[in-house]
Amino acid sequence: MSQILVDTHAFIWFVEGNKLLSREARRQIEAASDPYLSMVSVWEIAIKISIDKLKMKLPFERLQEMIDSNGFKILPIQLEHTQLLINLPFHHKDPFDRLIIAQAMQENLPLISIDGNFEKYQVDLIW
Repeated sequence: MSQILVDTHAFIWFVEGNKLLSREARRQIEAASDPYLSMVSVWEIAIKISIDKLKMKLPFERLQEMIDSNGFKILPIQLEHTQLLINLPFHHKDPFDRLIIAQAMQENLPLISIDGNFEKYQVDLIW
């Protein structure tokens, strides 16, 4: 059983069929028995759409459908994830990404992301 955590941009690129998603990332998502999308990503998508920083091919109202039809599971935010943030080095300052990193570390999940700053943390990064 393979589990992975997919960063926000990688999820969007996957469900929209965007060529910016690497072949390896796409292969890993498709092969995973449990691909996870963090609730943080759902929050990030909603905020970025609301401030006009993100456009998606499908409306936000269909996000649950995109998650379900592509086999993703939502990874909820747990108290343990936020506790890890207290001592997490500030290699990355984005609050969404910091919490996704903390979740990957706490849950021991490989993380699919193109974000080079993630390499500075103790996560198994796939791209």
